[in-house]
Amino acid sequence: MPPTSPEVVRLFPTFVWQSQLEPACYEPLNRDLLAYVERIMGEGRGTGAGVAWQSGYALHREPELAALVNHIEAAVSDVLAFIKVVDAPFRITGCWANALGPGAAHPMHSHPNNFLSGVYYVQTQEGADTINFHDPRPQAAVIRPPVTALMAYNTDQVVITVRDGALLIFPAWLPHSVSVNASDRLRVSVSFNVMFASYDTTMSSPLWGEG
Repeated sequence: MPPTSPEVVRLFPTFVWQSQLEPACYEPLNRDLLAYVERIMGEGRGTGAGVAWQSGYALHREPELAALVNHIEAAVSDVLAFIKVVDAPFRITGCWANALGPGAAHPMHSHPNNFLSGVYYVQTQEGADTINFHDPRPQAAVIRPPVTALMAYNTDQVVITVRDGALLIFPAWLPHSVSVNASDRLRVSVSFNVMFASYDTTMSSPLWGEG
């Protein structure tokens, strides 16, 4: 008898959670967020490098972000429930706005010392509506033979298309980047990090027994 096809066993999956707010929810939310971002940019707050701008990292404490923070916290709670994390308080450790003008990009990076990271999309358009996630395993790049077609089992990058009102959450260690803004408008998003509130006192005990 001919051998049967090998069964594929997936090990250690990496999840990106994507939710989409309804237009009745995100349209007024994004209108207010965009006005707020444009105001603080006009006031000279934040930092800029060429056509890229980034706010300070404490926007979650601002009243203008209160509605978005509620959506973020609800989504994080769903993620923690999905991965069966014990009921543990968490907090947003950083939240900032990003504005990439035409021709701007954001290089590959990750967010150390946090458990989850995420991004909410305020203004996107064709040519400025993707985020790239990169293979976090350095060993996987040691040998890369040519392939006849890209697929989930041989690619080192996954590109996710987003739109206004999209909310992504992913492991903070997962490398990601943003390609060049090929549109003629600003690409505006709000990024955030999340960590357990009392990790050092309630969740840092070893997962193994004493010898």
